[in-house]
Amino acid sequence: MKLGTPKVEGFLRLGSIVLLIMTACMVRLDSQKKFMLYLEREVTYKYLKALAALFLRLYPLPIKASAITYPLLASYKGNSKGSYSFLAWCSYLLDQLAVYITFATTTAALEHSILVLTGAEVFQWMSWCNKFTRYCFQIGGGLFAGYAACVLMALISVISANNLFRLYSP
Repeated sequence: MKLGTPKVEGFLRLGSIVLLIMTACMVRLDSQKKFMLYLEREVTYKYLKALAALFLRLYPLPIKASAITYPLLASYKGNSKGSYSFLAWCSYLLDQLAVYITFATTTAALEHSILVLTGAEVFQWMSWCNKFTRYCFQIGGGLFAGYAACVLMALISVISANNLFRLYSP
């Protein structure tokens, strides 16, 4: 199979959607309880503001962009070059937007997770990962899946760019 075929593009879009949903579920459903100083503490995604704000509010946007773009181009059978050019530009821009949003949210969550991992003595923030190890490993897995989705969406963006700029080649 060639990289630019609609079947490969569909598999890449489906794979990125599955990875994004898996990432959001891993982050959302992750929690761990532990007894500390005669109190039971539970850590969830709500305590990490970057995870709560970025992953769960912004991750639906790339999923929607990928889900909308592929059926538009796969079902389009028009003869006019102008309307296909418009759809190619929309696909390219939506794919670029999806890659940038996904990469930005994953990187911001990674930055916050590193602060949780190491702690910040200047701000008197304790490191959580020496107390909540399972939670940290699962968040790490979610971040890994998020970056894998970024790579797949970057490949989709390359295919969209190829489809778009092929219209303008001599």
